[in-house]
Amino acid sequence: MAKSHITLRDIAEQAGVSAMTVSRALRNDPRVAAATRERIMGIATDLGYRPDPQLSRIMTQLQDRCRHHERETIAVIREAETGTDLPGSIYQYVPLEAIRERAERFGFLVEEFWLGVDGMTPARMDRILETRGIRGVIASPQSASMPVRELDYSRLAAATFGYGLLSPSLHRSAGNMTLAVRLATEELEKRSYRRIGLALSSWVEVRAENAYTATMLHYQQAIDPENRVPPFQFPGNDLDSGKEPFLEWLDWHRPDVLITFDQQIPEWLAEQGIQIPRDIGLASHDWSPRTPEFAGINHRRDHVAAAAVDLVVAQLLQNEAGIPEAPRQILIPPVWVDGESVRNV
Repeated sequence: MAKSHITLRDIAEQAGVSAMTVSRALRNDPRVAAATRERIMGIATDLGYRPDPQLSRIMTQLQDRCRHHERETIAVIREAETGTDLPGSIYQYVPLEAIRERAERFGFLVEEFWLGVDGMTPARMDRILETRGIRGVIASPQSASMPVRELDYSRLAAATFGYGLLSPSLHRSAGNMTLAVRLATEELEKRSYRRIGLALSSWVEVRAENAYTATMLHYQQAIDPENRVPPFQFPGNDLDSGKEPFLEWLDWHRPDVLITFDQQIPEWLAEQGIQIPRDIGLASHDWSPRTPEFAGINHRRDHVAAAAVDLVVAQLLQNEAGIPEAPRQILIPPVWVDGESVRNV
């Protein structure tokens, strides 16, 4: 009669090793040779071993407390602005405070590093991370040259934000841009807007995998042709260079509301004598508390930050490192924020 509950000792007896070696092998501990780990895992599978989740949690907590007197650090790798490589502050980072708050819950410290500052190259960053024993990394790409892709991820438990860093393909957390446009159009229709215009830069579109434009075009297929407004894409990531083309598009297509940036665009409209929301509504595609007067889409970067931390911590606890075979992706649903820049319901 088969045992109803298989223990580590049962596996150890079959494998001819200690229970401690079995425990380490099942946690992918590098102290156990790869061939031994594979053999032990095979025996565990054949015996039908299933770990006890509650016991696993307790053991993980004990190991974390005993592993180091100093807490382990997760590095957040940013890219510094150099010349026109980075757009201005209109393009937001995931805030360090939100990353740090989540990491603290697991007992990790967080430190921010900047590529491109004081001669900080990817190779030098690799050396610093290895010397300091930093195993967990969150890559936060924001420049066109994308230096974070040159880091050596072979020994790192890594995750990234959004879809800026396509290669190497890491675990990632991001806002759900498809849901964002659907949510915005639903909210704007409730406010009796019919000609909804979308005006964004290629910078935003690339990092959303074209989800903004694709979802808007899909939405427009379901409305009256006379209300369709073709999306506008700024010719450059520096919005100032697109002022005149934008105003020409606005004059030609006459949208009654815009999903766009909450900076620069309002100034251009005011220069043309167009008042918000009397003459045209405006919804920020990426709402921020810094402009509470505008309605818009809140991508909840605090939750995006928490998800990235969770992805890194999960790898660290499982002793996983390197480019994943099947990267996991966590999409955070947005919420709508009302504001004075659109009509009341």
